Amino acid sequence: MTGDDNPTAASPDDATVLLRVEGALARATLNRPRAINALDHGMVRVLADALTDWEKDEAVAAVLLDGAGERGLCAGGDIRAIRASAVDGDRRAADFWRDEYRLNARIARYPKPYVALMDGVVMGGGVGVSAHGRVRVVTERSKVGMPETTIGFVPDVGGTYLLSRAPGETGTHLGLTGTPIGAGDAVYTGMADHYVPSERLPDLVAALTRARTEAEVIEAVGGFAEIAPAAPLEARRGWIDACYSADTAEEIVARLRDHGDPEAAKAADTIAAKSPTSVKTTLAALRRARGLDTLEEVLEQEYRVSSATLGWPDLVEGIRAQVIDKDRRPRWAPATLAGVSDADVARAFDPAPDGPVGLAAPVAACEGPGGAR
Repeated sequence: MTGDDNPTAASPDDATVLLRVEGALARATLNRPRAINALDHGMVRVLADALTDWEKDEAVAAVLLDGAGERGLCAGGDIRAIRASAVDGDRRAADFWRDEYRLNARIARYPKPYVALMDGVVMGGGVGVSAHGRVRVVTERSKVGMPETTIGFVPDVGGTYLLSRAPGETGTHLGLTGTPIGAGDAVYTGMADHYVPSERLPDLVAALTRARTEAEVIEAVGGFAEIAPAAPLEARRGWIDACYSADTAEEIVARLRDHGDPEAAKAADTIAAKSPTSVKTTLAALRRARGLDTLEEVLEQEYRVSSATLGWPDLVEGIRAQVIDKDRRPRWAPATLAGVSDADVARAFDPAPDGPVGLAAPVAACEGPGGAR
């Protein structure tokens, strides 16, 4: 994949990831619009190979990721395939996660500016391929979230790294409730950098095709960026920090119910509807992630937990209720937070059956807004 000397190099229109180079800008467009561009294993491999090619291509100054259609960048991973793997008792889902987490780490360390247009829905795996980038753009349509506790899973793709480093206990709130956030909160929590109105995105992309250096990329984005909307989470920090600083999930819910703020009570009801096993394991994962220094270390932890979820009844049941039957009435097992023991949670962090992912952070990590560089 080369630059101006090979302008016709591109993917077929029916490819699940559209690849092309325009000027000095390499573009990857997730192309499953009917599924809000949900990631499957093949798409992860295509993105990884493209990043390798573009890193070597001297004509490419920056990489841009966006999504096809009007609904969003990416709704997450292909959870139907993950459920099928869990039902069959095989390692297909684990193989997918292994490559996906390697891609997440690669994006965070990419030597060229990686620009993610986080327009519309950006959930789960969509966060993994965007929020670790060097330049992360949200719009008035952005809906960013890690909703894994809703399906009996746990935030992954480096989500616990990002959430554990959000201001105060806001990341704990988002991780346990799975609440999606808009542009203002995305910038406030450190999951995005710039706010650009969606109507200006085509002009921004055109400007990026002319940028030849990282400084010019940053200048181009800055030329279209505006002050982000207000961040509701910032105004709610009082009850969020007071309630979510508790040591246990049970105490968090009790504090939320007793606080008196209607939003706190609503959060308690939301958590109560999630998988108890997921809620407790997510809390432990977030607390542990705070003590880990690098994204790579957190991704290794997440791989152990993700692998463990394949044996949980809640993962199969949660996806059934939300995606397969869509009755929105999951039958969790255990059904309550009290029914999930500390030993149950601890087992989720045991080594994965096939060992670690094998990620290693560079000795001299470069700093950047996307977190782990």
